[in-house]
Amino acid sequence: MALSKIDTIDTEMEQVDQEKYLRQATQYYCALEKPLKYGPVIETLPDLISALHREFESNYVNIEMVNHLMLSYKSNPKEWRKYAKFDRYTYTRNLVDAGNGKFNLLILCWGEGHSSSVHDHADSHCFMKMLKGDLREKRYQYPNRPANMDRVQPQNHHAEINDSELVEIGETPIPLNDVAYINGAYFNSLCSPNQHFICVFRVFTDNLGLHRVENPSHSDTSVSLHLYCPPFDSCSVFQDNCKKSTAKVTFWSKYGVRTKLDEQ
Repeated sequence: MALSKIDTIDTEMEQVDQEKYLRQATQYYCALEKPLKYGPVIETLPDLISALHREFESNYVNIEMVNHLMLSYKSNPKEWRKYAKFDRYTYTRNLVDAGNGKFNLLILCWGEGHSSSVHDHADSHCFMKMLKGDLREKRYQYPNRPANMDRVQPQNHHAEINDSELVEIGETPIPLNDVAYINGAYFNSLCSPNQHFICVFRVFTDNLGLHRVENPSHSDTSVSLHLYCPPFDSCSVFQDNCKKSTAKVTFWSKYGVRTKLDEQ
């Protein structure tokens, strides 16, 4: 019995490698500025988690819908406070949901003046939503890439770099309930305010987007909600001496409980 066109499409969808698909999607996805007009309304954090699990049940993940879900949720401290664990000396990464290995949902807590290193996202999508306070994202040109070229030849990413090669190319404030997006292929997508799907991309053949996130306040803390898909356990960072290295990604807490050193 011959398969119908719909059955054929369904069969092809089942055979899609989700992780491979998500990594390929970093090469063309354009972030939304506002929730979709006809998308579902997310009222609570548990609703958001449930909706994300439904989206990731299929191997073909609708990244645009994932973006919508993150935009639709409005911060409610009563819902996320149990996950918000601060450290006096550094920002913390607190696991909220492991997404059955398909995504990670985290709450990051930023003390006064805390900041991340300059880092990439290992060919993954990163959605960052403000839950409390403000953050500032700084984006960087990858070392040795001409600033006035959209496409360049691949570079040797294991080579040491010097300070003059790490160039800041933009800075964006992230206010309450806004969502910032960065992935492994693009620093940013520039979308028309009135037509969310008309975009201009800055394309890089080395597939690396670099940024630093910081809490600019020296008197108030900040809290942000991060979705990473696919999840990753290491990324490339650029230390103050501007040498590239690989850093293991750890969790300060999991599901509201402080992790032990051997469980991070």
